[in-house]
Amino acid sequence: MSWIDRVPEGDWQGDLADLYGRVVDPALNRVDNIMSVHSLNPRGLAAHEGLYRSAMSGTASLRKVERELVALVVSDVNDCHY
Repeated sequence: MSWIDRVPEGDWQGDLADLYGRVVDPALNRVDNIMSVHSLNPRGLAAHEGLYRSAMSGTASLRKVERELVALVVSDVNDCHY
């Protein structure tokens, strides 16, 4: 749980509601904390989502699962919940 204020998922409206389908984790049926902290700034959320999508699909040298594993290891080394 983050300490940063955010808009509860059930209260997402307007531009924020339009972004919901792009940032919700379908396996968990919720928005991850790393994305939900941007809910007070929909433009920031859209930018983060675009950066994430680019990072996770923008290279042919690593498969998606390998990029996810790199992110997992970096988060672990940084003692950050992944």
